[in-house]
Parts: sequence; structure tokens; C-alpha cells
Amino acid sequence: MTEMILTNYRSLRARIDGAWLAVAVILALIALLDPPQTLPSIAFTGNALLHTLPFITFAVLAIGYLKATGAETLLARAFQGQELRMIPLAALLGGLSPFCSCEVIPFIAALLAVGTPLSAVMAFWLASPLMDPAMFSITAGTLGLDFALAKTVAAVGLGAMGGLVVMSMKRSVVFADPLREQPAVGGCCGVKQPFQGRPVWRFWNEPPRRETFRETTLTNALFLLKWLTLAYLLESIMLQYVPADWIAGVLGGTGPMPVILGALVGAPAYLNGYAAVPLVAGLLDQGMAQGAAMSFVIAGGVSCIPAAVAVWALVKPRIFAAYLGLAITGAMLAGLIWGAVA
Repeated sequence: MTEMILTNYRSLRARIDGAWLAVAVILALIALLDPPQTLPSIAFTGNALLHTLPFITFAVLAIGYLKATGAETLLARAFQGQELRMIPLAALLGGLSPFCSCEVIPFIAALLAVGTPLSAVMAFWLASPLMDPAMFSITAGTLGLDFALAKTVAAVGLGAMGGLVVMSMKRSVVFADPLREQPAVGGCCGVKQPFQGRPVWRFWNEPPRRETFRETTLTNALFLLKWLTLAYLLESIMLQYVPADWIAGVLGGTGPMPVILGALVGAPAYLNGYAAVPLVAGLLDQGMAQGAAMSFVIAGGVSCIPAAVAVWALVKPRIFAAYLGLAITGAMLAGLIWGAVA
């Protein structure tokens, strides 16, 4: 009897999406504790989603197109040739590719297994979670084109910096023998295996690719919708209940301290890159410094659960620790630079 109850519970939990459940719980709490705020929070969330809708549409169509054409096969070209040439190419592809961290786990595992330099892989890993077409579109629509461009440059720069650091220390015990004995190579995105061979840019002529486009577009649309709904709802709460002078006092002002705090807070607090964008917009409205905002999104993006799991699944803990250390250091540097020029 107990086993049957546990089985039913696990089955129910698997069917309930955590993000939508959080939205329902938050709305229920607002209705219970502050009824007059319920409709304004719903209206704020709806209006924000409508404002972001063109960017969501572009993002999901772009990702669907790139997946249906098999453009991820181009990734392999960044990991060929001289190591010093691989690093910037890997960082550039990582910062521009539309594929989530868990999707490339099998690809990265194969590269490491056949001896691809860890420096190039690290460059890709550091840049990959920070920017993609969907992230750029959402960031530009919410935080402005300048911030989106700066984050893209920071993503590629962080990847290149991390790759060069690893290359310069590749003979040390820290980076020797990086792979786990039995690395996990499964994915968590629920998408099909990538197409092989050269990309087919006119994908609509092949039924399997059309189906991939349909599934990928729908999956990403639902993914963005749920996380942005949760994020905008949290933003409405933050703007209503969190004092602006408190945010300005902790994360505002000039100098390195807001940037350092942004990185240290962002690293453990980040759960989803898309959800973070509206929250950062709200924090900026409350007085958060531009540099702190940049360090927050960089440190949090690299250390978020999907990106961290992708690295942890394949490499030994010392490599994982180096990955996090490079991420936080790069986030602080990016924040200081952006704070000085913004």
C-alpha cells in the first residue's frame, strides 16, 4: 500500500511543473495576504509578457530553425586545429550557439574522451550558458540592446579568458586527467538527438526536420512562457514590497563592492537565465548599479543548475571548482568594466 502511494506521488510530482506551481502558490499567497495587490500583480505580469512577446517569438523561431537545420554540427569545427586557435572559436560558438548546456553533454564527453584540449572545452562551457539567440532577444527587449551586446562580449571574453588560463596551467595537477571514470552523458532537455553531417538550411523539404522544428519551437515557447511568467510575477512583488533604498544601499553606488556582491549573490541565487532578466530589470529600477547587474547575470548564468550539472556530470571536482572560480572572477571583471563604461 505504501509503495503504491509513493508511486502515485512520484507520478503526480512528475506531471506538475515546478514553475507553474510556483506561480499558482505566489498568486494564492498574494490573494490571501494582500488581496488588493492580486489584480495589479496579474496585470503587471500580463503587460510585461505582451511587451516581451515579439522577442519571445523571434527567439523560439530562431532556435527551431537552427535545430531543424542541424546547425549544431558546426560546433565540432571549433575544436580542430591548434589549441590557441580553438579557444577563441570555442568561446565565440559557446556565446552564440542556441543549445543548452545539457544538450551538448554527449558532444563534450566525446571530445574530452578523444583528447580535445580541456582549454577549448572550458572556453565553450563558460560562454555557452550566458548567451544564445533567445537570451539575447529577451535581454535586449528587457534591459536594452547595449546591455545585451555587453553581456555577449562578456560571455565570449569570459570563455576566452578561462580557456587561456587552463591552457597556461594544463601541466598542473589541477587540470590533469579531467574526466570522471564513468561520465554521465545523458541529456535533460527532452529533445531529439542532433542531426549528423552538414546542416540542411532548407529544412522544410524533409519531414523529420519539419517535425524537429515544430517540437523545438513549441517546447521553447512553453519553456520561456512559464519562466518569464514566474519572473514577471516576482518582479511585481519585488517592486511592491522591497524598499528601493535597501536595494540601492546594498547593490547601488559606485566602486567594486556592489560588483563583488552582485557576483557573490548571483552565483548561488540564480536558477534560470531567462527568469533572471526581468528580476534584474526590477533591481535596476530599485537602484541596483549597472556593474552589479552585469556581475550578477554573468556569475549566476555560469553557475546556474543546468550549466553546473553539465560540467559536474563529466569532470572531476577539482575541474568543477576551477570552472566556478573562473566564472566568478570573470563576472567581477565584466561588472567592473561595464560599470565604468555604462
